[in-house]
Amino acid sequence: MLKKIATDKAPAAIGPYSQAIAAGDFLFASGQIPINPANGTIEAEGIEAQAEQVMKNIGAILEEAGVNYGSVVKTSCFLADMADFAAFNSVYEKYFTEKPARSCVAVKELPKSVLCEVEVIAYLG
Repeated sequence: MLKKIATDKAPAAIGPYSQAIAAGDFLFASGQIPINPANGTIEAEGIEAQAEQVMKNIGAILEEAGVNYGSVVKTSCFLADMADFAAFNSVYEKYFTEKPARSCVAVKELPKSVLCEVEVIAYLG
């Protein structure tokens, strides 16, 4: 059975998708960008500040699903510029201390011209 996961502590979807879907023992969260859920704007400037907001958004979705960062088994990270890799990692490693499997790629452009986006898969069991 599929269950939609939604919280007002993370940005609402800006398209035809859900914040996350629980499917069996796994949570599949849509990519999070650095939108402040309180007002729907991007306030953070620079890769570190944007990555911090992304991680807060992910944390809110995980919490709504009843888990935390330690339950994440896989992340997919998207950067607007691979030159931001080290700075992004300095924020990422504060949250994902269990070191889940990960992909990290640079892309041509991200929604709303942000610097990073992260999606996660977490184990709910």
